[in-house]
Amino acid sequence: MLAKRIIPCLDCDLSVPEGRVVKGVRFKEIRYAGEPVELAKRYYEEGADELVFLDITASHERRRTMVDVVKKTAESIFMPFTVGGGIKSVSDMNDMLKAGADKITVNTSAIKNPQLVADGAKEFGSQCIVVAVDSKRTGNTPSGHECSIYGGREMTGIDTLEWVKKVEELGAGEIMLTSMDRDGTKDGFDLELTRAVSETVSIPVIASGGVGGPKHMLEAFTIGKADAALAASIFHFSEYPISEVKEYLKKNGIEVRI
Repeated sequence: MLAKRIIPCLDCDLSVPEGRVVKGVRFKEIRYAGEPVELAKRYYEEGADELVFLDITASHERRRTMVDVVKKTAESIFMPFTVGGGIKSVSDMNDMLKAGADKITVNTSAIKNPQLVADGAKEFGSQCIVVAVDSKRTGNTPSGHECSIYGGREMTGIDTLEWVKKVEELGAGEIMLTSMDRDGTKDGFDLELTRAVSETVSIPVIASGGVGGPKHMLEAFTIGKADAALAASIFHFSEYPISEVKEYLKKNGIEVRI
């Protein structure tokens, strides 16, 4: 059995020079959580398996800031590092990889141009391309779950299960699945959604949105069949150290790297 992964997520507002990590509830009610490089160092030292860095204020003007922050972060940690936010082309992907990222995650640009997933996988390998899926229960699609873009600000009419199947066929190596309904609530993952996606694709699924404690991560792995669990609030605000989460999972029969 492959070890399950625990992944802190840094949602970064790069409207300030060094960037700042923020966290919201259901993609709103944003509050400050720290500086990206310092938090990344902390999570590396605490034993995180990977790190996800998302530029939530992505725009062409801030691209240089993002490259600089990614470079500083990559120099401070020695673990797989995924970067996303405003990446619209293979050239953008290349810039982030050259700055030190190991993987690239795309959402809005993938939905608007699915060929980008295929092109990225061909250029850098499927293991490098993570498709982020921000999903909401709307009842407007066959599965009841609908993909959103632009940080949850616009619904697409695209069925979540149909979309994950398509991006796997295009060459994506991983799905980062966020439940918009659960994001920041600490009520636990949307396990029905997580399991449905995990059973639809054969590539790894990262569960995201709703972690309130170690029990929720255990449920993501056992009930949701996820391969990795992503969290922000419980780590950023020191509610649970990563080591405590991993010990809890190990005691409950989950293979993790200690």
